[in-house]
Amino acid sequence: MYYFIVNPHSKSGKGEKIWEKVEKMLNNWQIDYQCFRTEKPGDAKMFARQLTEGIKEPKIITAVGGDGTVNEILDGLSFCGPITFGYIPAGSGNDLARSLRLPKSPKKCLKKILYPKYHKQLDYGVISYGEGVIKHRRFCVSSGIGMDAAVCHNLLYSRSKTVLNKLHAGRLAYALVGAKQLLLAKSAKGYILLDGIKKVEFNHIYFIAAHIHPYEGGGFKFAPKADPSDGRLAISVASYADKKKLLPILVSAYFGQRKWGKSLKTYECKEVRIHLERPMAVHADGESCFCQDDLQIQCIEKKLRVIV
Repeated sequence: MYYFIVNPHSKSGKGEKIWEKVEKMLNNWQIDYQCFRTEKPGDAKMFARQLTEGIKEPKIITAVGGDGTVNEILDGLSFCGPITFGYIPAGSGNDLARSLRLPKSPKKCLKKILYPKYHKQLDYGVISYGEGVIKHRRFCVSSGIGMDAAVCHNLLYSRSKTVLNKLHAGRLAYALVGAKQLLLAKSAKGYILLDGIKKVEFNHIYFIAAHIHPYEGGGFKFAPKADPSDGRLAISVASYADKKKLLPILVSAYFGQRKWGKSLKTYECKEVRIHLERPMAVHADGESCFCQDDLQIQCIEKKLRVIV
């Protein structure tokens, strides 16, 4: 039995069209499957929990949607028994698919899932935040605080993203909103604590990103050396007295290059604590974690078995 968690609303309705193609192939090939369709935020997490909580037999669960759908499913999984994860990308960002070099064709992705040749044991991250009752959220690709998270927050309610998705230019929405947030961005003092040992202080933080995979925000390559199977987070810190220095970094990352030399501070660790003097936007795989001033992020090593 194959289980599909489908977000029909991903990429302004593209998820529905892709699922129709996938479902037709499943029926034609007489594959035994169940489909769980999401209608609102939180549904994918609920379905993943229902499918895995207390279940010890192996299951193959496939996401049809974007990075946000993957995030919810990962956040809902109960690793009680062997779980294999499949992915048919249908989002506007698709940073996980880009990192794993998955085919753009739904048919090719489905064939990989039905007749798998290769699997990877991938890391995932956990972000912890909040006062009093601490909240925990898993993430597959990246998490961050500051300007990059503000872009994600803005996109969740952006009309331009919907319009550009329909024009097959969804990635441009990230660039446009990023330009807007660059104008609005204000820095903050703070520090990071790497593996509980190394403390690094900064006076002008615009964003801090913790990566499992190299990309975020629809293809911005902020962490080209990130390895999703090494058990470590790739940390990028943008801290400048002059905000103008952010622009060449964002342009280079947008085009998948790395020409800014040492201007973007980078670190590797298994766990990082982040403290800022004032709350800033926080995201996990593009999903909002509201505004926070204290975070803890850790890497869970090779826990997620993925068909590639």
